[in-house]
Amino acid sequence: MERIAVCPGSFDPVTKGHLDIITRASNLFDRVIVLVSKNMMKTNECFTPQERKDLILRVTESLPNVVVDVYDGLLANYVRSVGAIAIVKGLRAVSDFEYEFQMALANRELYSGAETVFLTTTAENMYLSSSVVKQIAAFGGDISHSIPPEILSVVEKRLMKEKLS
Repeated sequence: MERIAVCPGSFDPVTKGHLDIITRASNLFDRVIVLVSKNMMKTNECFTPQERKDLILRVTESLPNVVVDVYDGLLANYVRSVGAIAIVKGLRAVSDFEYEFQMALANRELYSGAETVFLTTTAENMYLSSSVVKQIAAFGGDISHSIPPEILSVVEKRLMKEKLS
């Protein structure tokens, strides 16, 4: 039986921290579905869901067991529909855990067929989030240490364009 995990997030844009969690998850599961999903708390989107999917596809090209999808419904429903046994979430700090723990309990209540697996970030990515990257770029800062090189120019161009708007 194939062990499928879903790694959900907004990925706006995908960072080296995201890629680290995806890569490590790909070593634990037979297939990892990176799911671009809507976060109702985030309204400042820079990339469309399809653009985010395309960026993730570019940075995961070397990971043959990783696929990328877009979904805007309940995560538990998606996880059930693809037969996944796990939801993989990355944690940077204790503050992430509180929110993610609540979400894990809610997902478990909605669908008990999948466990939430938490992977802690590496030390060099502890500060990293899409929001931090957007803020650094908005002030003309260097984001090359935060964004995978395959997509850096695309992300810089978009975030600089957002700054000019």
